[in-house]
Amino acid sequence: MMFKSARRDSVITEDPSEFVETVRRERAPKIKRPFTLVELRSILDIASDEWRSMILFGLYSGQRLGDVATLRRSNIDLIHDELRFSTRKTGKTMILPLAAPLRKHIKSLHFADDPAAPIHPKAFDLVERQHKTGNLSNQFADLLAAAGLREKKNHKSTGKGRGSRRDVEPLSFHSLRRTATTILHEAGVPAAVAQALIGHDSEAMHELYVSVGREALQKAAAALPEI
Repeated sequence: MMFKSARRDSVITEDPSEFVETVRRERAPKIKRPFTLVELRSILDIASDEWRSMILFGLYSGQRLGDVATLRRSNIDLIHDELRFSTRKTGKTMILPLAAPLRKHIKSLHFADDPAAPIHPKAFDLVERQHKTGNLSNQFADLLAAAGLREKKNHKSTGKGRGSRRDVEPLSFHSLRRTATTILHEAGVPAAVAQALIGHDSEAMHELYVSVGREALQKAAAALPEI
């Protein structure tokens, strides 16, 4: 701007910066983070019954949105207090002890007699039948916006395609997974046990699962607080 002004005022005859490209200013990255308990309570206060249930399942099992949305009655074993399912991302079989608050929530639900009945029917329909997991993520984003934790956004396509860079929000449903991990670590649960309970999928993590027994997993699940 200084050289342009100088040329305009005839102080110089040529602008030495004429062919210099401007440097794009990168926006500060948004770092993903876990929820605070205060934030979680503010979301639960305004969530519908189904979303409240999915949030509790997400927090107390540490599982992804797609896995929580597609849980069926048959995935819950109240006799052994376990949640049994295969992850959609890797197909890994998970057998997780139910944290006391999650067990309490499950017992408050009214299930259909059919073992194949979904626990969260609306979410199940979007993911399993309509294949619109993105719509479900957008619903949660709107819930966060309503709780004052994100800006309200228009979810319509921008037309930029998959190659365009997407804004990464610090809070999403996946943050529940981060929250559960953080709580377990802060409670002094050994890293290997916390990783087995949450079900991280890297090969390095998998080696840690081998030595983790059921008693350690039950102790980890018991460390999760009721909100």
